[in-house]
This record gives sequence, C-alpha cells and structure tokens, in this order.
Amino acid sequence: MIKFNYLILHEFRIIKSETMHPIIVAVDFSNSSVHAIEYSISLANKLESDVILVWVDKLTAAESIYPDLSNDTRNEAKKRFEEVIAQYGKMLNPGIKMEYKLKKGKIYHELEILAKNVSATLIIAGTHGLSGFEEFWIGSNAFKIVTYASCPVITIRHDFEITESIEKIMVPIDSSAETLQKLPLVSQLAKLFNSEVHIVATHYCNLKSLQRVAEKFAQQAIQYLQKNKVRCINNNIVAEDITKGVINYARNMGIDLIAIMTEQETPINILLGPHSQRLINQADKPILSIHPQEHFCL
Repeated sequence: MIKFNYLILHEFRIIKSETMHPIIVAVDFSNSSVHAIEYSISLANKLESDVILVWVDKLTAAESIYPDLSNDTRNEAKKRFEEVIAQYGKMLNPGIKMEYKLKKGKIYHELEILAKNVSATLIIAGTHGLSGFEEFWIGSNAFKIVTYASCPVITIRHDFEITESIEKIMVPIDSSAETLQKLPLVSQLAKLFNSEVHIVATHYCNLKSLQRVAEKFAQQAIQYLQKNKVRCINNNIVAEDITKGVINYARNMGIDLIAIMTEQETPINILLGPHSQRLINQADKPILSIHPQEHFCL
C-alpha cells in the first residue's frame, strides 16, 4: 500500500515569505501575451509577488549584417513595455512592482535561466500568439517553455475570460506514480483564492486494476486536501479520449484552472507527452503544468 507523506510546500517556492519570488510573464506584445499579463495581476496580488515581463530577441541573419535592425526592434520593445507597465502596473497592490527585461537568444532557454536566477514562483505564457511584432512567438514556443522550465508554468489562451478569483481548480488523477505531486501547489493556491478543488480520477481504459489505482490516489488526494482545510469534491472520468474528457468536464463544471503533471516520453525528449501537449493546445481553460520532482516522497 502506498502511503502519502506530505511534501513541504516551499519546494514549489509559492509560499509567502519576506523574500518575494517573482512571477515571470513571457511577452511578444501579441493579444495573447498581453492577456497573460492581465492574468498575472490577481496572482501577483495574492502571492505578493513582483512581476517580470520578458521579451526575447532572436538574432536573425539580417540583423547580424545590419545591427541597426536589432537596435530598432529592441527600442520598440522598450517603448511598448513602458506603455504596458504604465497601464497594468497600477493594478498591483502597494509594494508589488512590475518590471521588464530584454533578452537575446532562444526563448525557452532565456526564460529558464531567468527563472532559476530569480527563484521564480511561476512562468505565465499565452498560447496561440500572433502579432506583426514577431509572428507565432508564443504559440510556437509554449510547449518548449513548459518543458524546459524548472518552475511551474501556467499557459492561457487569449480568449479566456479573466476574473480576479480562481473559484474552481480541476486536478486530474491517474494511475501514474507522479500524479499526486500536483497537490501541494494546488492546495496553496486553493487556500489563497478560497477555491474548490475537483479531484477527478481519470481512466483511459476499462482495466479494473488501473481504475483501482487511480481511485486510491484520488482518495489520498482528498485526504491531503481535507487535512489542509481545502474545500474539495471527488469525481471520475472514464473515456477513450481522456483529453477530451478533461476538457468537457472543465467546461461543464465551470473550472477556472486545470493542474496537470507534464509527461516526459524519455529523459532527453524536449517535447511534452501527448496528453499534456493536447491539453495545453486545446483546452479553453488555463493549464498549470508541474514537472515531476525527483525527491518527492510517496
């Protein structure tokens, strides 16, 4: 029998402390990335975290020959950031600041370096980005941002209606050994927003043995949340296409955030597993992606 040993929350760097751990927002000035900035406001206020807006300049062949082109682009980015901060910075609570950084290189690599340097709480990235500034910047890089980031990542679609609260969080539970690792971070968010957490046992097939494992993990998740005084309900999904099942459940139940573990096909694969990837791409709800922790205790 597998026993659940409660993980210390600071491993996810989201618990409040005297030292603020910032939220990083990937920005390309498309509607999608501006939407991600808007989404970061309520999180930053609840977590008491500063917000760092990051734009990454990819050096092109033309810019290496004509460096003035790169300078013009960076100057334009600075101007746009000043406008964004003037508009959104005032929405943050007193003592919380919004700043920007300009980087050069591979987007996902620069974001990960910065996240480690500042011990970031979260990275937030829009999906389906499209702008004249840099076409498909966010949309084509969202998967790599999630895959390479050492901290949790929230991906959000441009058409998700943002509110100041996260009323319902969905936590799909499967039969994998890592599935319970979502709980400490979800619990902390739920307490900050007074959210109701939906623990949903998911079954990819009708094999009773796998169903029993998922249901046992779901019961352990409920016990953990109840111990931490988080409101929760238990449900299950049986579907051949579990991605669609999760998306439909989230729509029908008015879920505000779906928390998943990122699946790695192999330790060296740079792409997410197929179910995580499909959820990030297809879900019309924000997706909180959490990497498995090597030293997580079960």
